[in-house]
Amino acid sequence: MTPRILVLYYSRNGMTAELARHAARGVERADGEAVVRTVPPVSPTTEAVEPAVPDDGPPYASMEDLERCDGLLLGSPTRFGNIAAPLKFFLDSTSGLWLNGALVDKPAGVFTSSSSLHGGQESTLLTMVVPLIHHGMIWAGIPYTHAAVNDTRTGGGPYGASHISASWNPALSEHERELAAALGERIARLAKQLAN
Repeated sequence: MTPRILVLYYSRNGMTAELARHAARGVERADGEAVVRTVPPVSPTTEAVEPAVPDDGPPYASMEDLERCDGLLLGSPTRFGNIAAPLKFFLDSTSGLWLNGALVDKPAGVFTSSSSLHGGQESTLLTMVVPLIHHGMIWAGIPYTHAAVNDTRTGGGPYGASHISASWNPALSEHERELAAALGERIARLAKQLAN
């Protein structure tokens, strides 16, 4: 069985998208299929401000993408220690999937980026997990047995992959890339084990 892992994210400045790419590489390292999707931005005056199909990058996610996945990697930039509105807006529209239990017993992992060292990364990761728990998903972080969790001086930890986008860390560090890939690999491996 080749697990189909949805890598679903919102990114404003590209760093969360970069984490998504490395998580997708981890999925593929574990012989999984990474399906990379994003969500459109929203604004306070209108619900969706983008066309139905983005001009570049991955396509926008659909409910079918979420329903058909064997596992999920969910990514959002940190917004005041919380999930970004566009991704929250998308998740708020998944009641139909919740009603039919479409995501029950599927593994999920989360990732984020922020512009400061103490910018609320852990609270953002925990906030992203709450709707996934309501869907009956199985949350998996990155265990401390992975050396980079202990060694990182930038982003990444047991709750999920992360990036600190600061003047001293403008691109993903080696540990941040490694931990994003490790998270992707773990979710793909768990999806395969749960299917068996």
